[in-house]
Amino acid sequence: MPERIVALSRAVSDLATRKMDEIQAVTNTTKILALNALIEAMRAGEAGRGFAVVAQEVKAISERITGIGEELRGQMAVQTDELNTLGKRLVSQLRGGRLADLALNMIDIIDRNLYERSCDVRWWATDSAVVDCAADPAPDRCAHASKRLAVILGAYTVYLDLWVVDRHGTVLANGRPDRYRRVVGSSVAGESWFRDAMATRNGGEFAVSDIAGNDLLDRSTVATYAAAIRAGGEENGAIVGVLGIFFDWQTQSQGVVDSVRLTEDERSTTRCLLVDRRHRVIAASDKRGVLVESFPVRTNGYAHGCYTDDKGCVVGFALTPGYETYRGLGWYGVIVQEAVGPAR
Repeated sequence: MPERIVALSRAVSDLATRKMDEIQAVTNTTKILALNALIEAMRAGEAGRGFAVVAQEVKAISERITGIGEELRGQMAVQTDELNTLGKRLVSQLRGGRLADLALNMIDIIDRNLYERSCDVRWWATDSAVVDCAADPAPDRCAHASKRLAVILGAYTVYLDLWVVDRHGTVLANGRPDRYRRVVGSSVAGESWFRDAMATRNGGEFAVSDIAGNDLLDRSTVATYAAAIRAGGEENGAIVGVLGIFFDWQTQSQGVVDSVRLTEDERSTTRCLLVDRRHRVIAASDKRGVLVESFPVRTNGYAHGCYTDDKGCVVGFALTPGYETYRGLGWYGVIVQEAVGPAR
């Protein structure tokens, strides 16, 4: 582990400092003893001359040891500081690279998931019950479409509801009328997903809106995908309405950010985020700031990378790569990890 290298470097530095201090203490004691010996030799006169020479040599050796110790202390301080700096940099790079890869994996899972949503809405918009309801919203056709949407919802549990909307923006049928009673008859003419779906050129195109709470779905946070319903279910048929599908974003995205492969030690110091193209937090492992917090990602023009922020946290990020025909929405996977242990 890189952190272990830094820890060992600091341990060696601390050990060397302690031993230098011990050597300094010993040489200081030796100097005092040599000085006392010289004083006693001077008192002894001629008889102490030989002893004085020895005491002088001991004093000189002590001073030399002190000089060597100080020189070694200075050299080791410089080298261990450099080693610590390089170690920290290595730790940051390795940790940041790993976090960036985890962020990429996180956003890739979302892309693959939402690619399926874009396929679902285009496919279901050609369902005969949906087409018939939009083309001729007679009560029996709307009831049949509602039952058909309920069957789909039973198989696809990632959705909160599915709506058939006429060309003017009035909801004709939904898949859960008992749960969401205010949906049918309401107008969505002002919603971006409805307008964008009405503007599509053919059945291969779809519309998607920003992650948001939906009042008619009990303020649940949803990812909304929409496709034009075309006459006869044909690729280039005239638009007779819009199918809107509402992905249970809060539940599904929380599952993704919570499932990032972190160690148990990392979980308490790491925050996994999904951020939209405006840098708005749309999912967070700690559930804080969703739809209200802005997290500007410092990409420096890179789609995938890492950096250390002003608080010393390591940030790994990855721009949505898209999947198959789904280009992505400019979102980022972001993982923020506090500096811990020797990496501080």
